[in-house]
Amino acid sequence: MRTLTYYVATTLDGFIAGPDGGDPSGPAGGFFTVGPDYLDHVVAHYPETLPAPARAALGVTAPGTRFDTVVEGRRSYQLGLDAGLTDAYPHLRHYVFSRSLTASPDAAVEVVATDPAAKVRELKAQEGKGIWLVGGAELAGALYPEIDELVLKVNPVTAGAGIPLFAGKVEADPRTFTLTDHTMLPSGVAFLSYRRT
Repeated sequence: MRTLTYYVATTLDGFIAGPDGGDPSGPAGGFFTVGPDYLDHVVAHYPETLPAPARAALGVTAPGTRFDTVVEGRRSYQLGLDAGLTDAYPHLRHYVFSRSLTASPDAAVEVVATDPAAKVRELKAQEGKGIWLVGGAELAGALYPEIDELVLKVNPVTAGAGIPLFAGKVEADPRTFTLTDHTMLPSGVAFLSYRRT
C-alpha cells in the first residue's frame, strides 16, 4: 500500500507560513532561507518535490524515487497560481482539494471537492510510489489520520505566529511517530523523517 508523506518546511515553533499565509520562502516577507546546501540536499534526495521552474533552472531531470503523486489544498495551490503556474508539478499526478475552485485551470491538475481522507485512501490503494502532501495546514488537519510519514524541514528560525503544521482540528488526537532519519545541514536546516508507529 502507498503511503502519505507530509513533507513540509517548518519553523522551530511549528509554523509553515506567516499569519498572511504567503510563501514563507518568497522574497516578500519570507523567513525560510533556501541556501546551496538545502538545494543540494533536495536535489539529491527529493528531486520530485521541486517545482518545474526550479527543476529546469537546476537541470534536474531525475523523476525521483519517493513520490509520483502530490496533493495540496486550495491556498497552497494559489501560491503557484500567483506565480503564474497552473501546474507547478507536471512530473507528478496532481490533486488540489477545494470546494471553491469549480474548474481546474490546468488539464493535468484534478480538483477534488469530496472528502480528502476518502480520496487519499483511494489513492493509497492504487499502485504507485508515495503520495506527497505539500500543504497546507487545513488539508493536513483533514488528512491527519491518513499521514504515514512526516518529513519536516526544520528551519533555524521562529515565527511567533502564523499557520501551524495542522489547522482546523478541534479535538486532540495524539499520534506516535518514530524518528527514521535525520540530516543536519551546515546552514542549520534539519531534515527530520518520522514514521507513524
